[in-house]
Amino acid sequence: RHSSTLEAALFAHNLPVEVFHNLIDTFRRNLPVWHRYWRIRRQALGVDRLYPYDIWAPLTDQPPTFTYQEAVEWICRGLAPMGTEYVDVVRRACLEERWVDVYPNQGKEAGAFSSGSPGTYPFILMNYTDDLKSLSTLAHELGHSMHSHLAWQQQPLVYTPYSLFLAEVASNFHQALVRSYLLEHHADPGLQVAVIEEAMVVFHRYLFIMPTLARFELETHQRVERGEGLSADGMIELTADLFSEGYGGEVEVDRQRVGITWAQFSHLYEDYYVYQYATGISGAQALARRVLRGEPDAVENYLAFLKAGSSLYPLDALKLAGLDLSTPAAVEEAFGVLSGMLDRLEALLE
Repeated sequence: RHSSTLEAALFAHNLPVEVFHNLIDTFRRNLPVWHRYWRIRRQALGVDRLYPYDIWAPLTDQPPTFTYQEAVEWICRGLAPMGTEYVDVVRRACLEERWVDVYPNQGKEAGAFSSGSPGTYPFILMNYTDDLKSLSTLAHELGHSMHSHLAWQQQPLVYTPYSLFLAEVASNFHQALVRSYLLEHHADPGLQVAVIEEAMVVFHRYLFIMPTLARFELETHQRVERGEGLSADGMIELTADLFSEGYGGEVEVDRQRVGITWAQFSHLYEDYYVYQYATGISGAQALARRVLRGEPDAVENYLAFLKAGSSLYPLDALKLAGLDLSTPAAVEEAFGVLSGMLDRLEALLE
């Protein structure tokens, strides 16, 4: 008896549909920020036309390297605003208690993720390769693991899990703090460009690809709700239109290649899943800035959110940290962070 598939999908976590629509509306208003990035990237690469594959072309010819031990140290320094007790847990987890399976190995699954159960550690599978992406990924997964660690400590078993809506806040929060530290304490222009480039890869996935796919998902569901049919050709056309709007004429679009993007994401087989990556990174940026500004009780309130697990509905848990994702404010703040990075990148590339 829900009014829409969107309302039905959000019901389990007591999320109003405004959370979804605020994200989409704010994303569309801020598409010129992405258009500006494509222009900066095209100019930096020295090409007349930018193609989708150029989005991943490196902007530095000597990317920085970090051993695992160095990465742990930089992450701990970045997390210093969270307090000694928090940082000590992270350091022990990485260097003494073996939460992290660090390096690639024969037969080992690719990628990285945090997983575990109460009564053990929140283990992390990594494939660490001594680069900035690995450092940032480790920080990300440690955000998940600290979320689990604190929820497991504070909550009975039934309330220890947490939804993706909350999970991606904790992981991106770590990355935001660590990036801020690296940019503030390392003056080397090459490193600064590399840090911003790594950030843009993450923002591109979380705050460009995922909202675009969320728009695709909403439109396809609404077509079915109106009694219309779906076809592969129709979905290719829809996806190509949405990405073309996002690229704003700054990126060359092969409509067949770009249009088939909808078929490359298994996430779309779970209704209204992908938008949570965008709300997650947005909430993380807002909360990280509160901590970095030294706002009263920002750290304590953030820790209360982590400790809540699923004892509260997601929006209520985030309100413990001082964040209200039922409004567009956090998404606007995330685009503000993105725009600030572009200002810095443009200055470094001049």
